[in-house]
Formats: sequence, C-alpha cells, structure tokens
Amino acid sequence: MRGVSFWRAVGMGLLALSAMSAPLMAQQVTNGRAASTAVITFTLDFPHSNPEHYSIEVDATGHARYECSGKVREDAEEQLYRAEFEVSAGNRERIFDWAKKAHYFAGRIDSGNRKVAFTGTKILSYQDGQRSNTARYNYSTVEPVRELTARFQNMAGTLEYGRRLAYYHRYPKLELDEELKRMEAQAKNAELSEIQGVASVLQEIFEDTSVINVVRARAKELIQMGITEAAGH
Repeated sequence: MRGVSFWRAVGMGLLALSAMSAPLMAQQVTNGRAASTAVITFTLDFPHSNPEHYSIEVDATGHARYECSGKVREDAEEQLYRAEFEVSAGNRERIFDWAKKAHYFAGRIDSGNRKVAFTGTKILSYQDGQRSNTARYNYSTVEPVRELTARFQNMAGTLEYGRRLAYYHRYPKLELDEELKRMEAQAKNAELSEIQGVASVLQEIFEDTSVINVVRARAKELIQMGITEAAGH
C-alpha cells in the first residue's frame, strides 16, 4: 500500500508540475513569435517582360533572398533562379524605416489612378510576430512606398545582371564584355543597388584567366564599386 501511495503522490506531483508549466510554455511561444525576425517582401509580376516574375525578401538582420523566373536569352527556356546575399546596413535601415513610415503596408497604397500606365503588379508585405500585412499596387503616391519600389527594383536589376553573367560565363563568354559594360554604366548612374550581392559571380569572372583582360578589369572595377557602395551606406 505504501508503494501505491508513493506512486500516486508522484503522479499528482507530475500533474501539478505540468499544469504549472503549460502557461509558462505558452508564454514562451508567444514571446518567441513577438521576437521573431521581421521580414519585408517585394514581388513584381509583369507579363511579357523578362523576368515576368521576381521577389526580394529582406529580413531585419539584413539577409536577403531573390527569386525569379525568366529567360537569359530569347531562345532559351524559362528557368527558376535563386540567390541569397547580405544587404548593406544602410539599405537595411532605409527599407525598414520606409516600411514603418508606410504603416507597414496596412491599408490601401495604390493610387487608384487608372490612367497611369501599367508597369506590373507589385506587392509589398510585412511580417513579424505582431503584424502580417500585404498590399497590392501598380503605382503609389505614398512616398515611402515609392522609395521602396525604386530601391527594390534597383536591387533586382543588380541580381538580374548576376543571373545573366553566371550564364554567359559558362557558355557564350563573348557576351560578357557587353553585359559588364552595361552593368558598369548603370552602376555609375545609380540605377543599381547592392552590387556586392553578385560579388561572387564577378570574382569568378575576374579570376578566370581564360577570359579576356578587359572583361576581367570590368569585373574587378564592379567588385570595388560594390565594396564602396556598401561602405558608403
């Protein structure tokens, strides 16, 4: 009987401990969600353009993911392309500051002006442990949204160069010079952002002795521009 009483007491103790632990565990889960990393995503769908679809996701630590579906050449098949990189500190701060000023995309952000030319369906979303907002638009008069749109499109332009350069480096290397020349011109005109996001591709081209020197020199110059840009932000 003593043995039965002992295990009954143990069982009651475990039940009491479980009851006390449940609220604490629930609180820990809630706190974990509240402290989860905030993420901002920009998506563009523009039929008959190249790429027709892409998205850029940036979290509060500065880690970014780019994904698109498009063709490198007109005669090539459409392919899915993904890349990950670290956003410069300045851009990360600006992106999240603009999101805050845009009320984290709660409510309508589209201008509603049907006379504005269609430039693709754009979506901005914000998620963290407390909010989950998504807004769709073609054109917005909200200044922080305009700033975000321009910045994300410039980032996408850079990542698209990375996609094409990786392809041309493997196959028609003669295309590299013209591609790098265009990229260099756009970078100097501040039409690209986060050049360091494609630094690995540029580095591979620079280190490839089978590539002509002028191309390697352009790749090296762009690598340096990316370093300067990141440091300046």
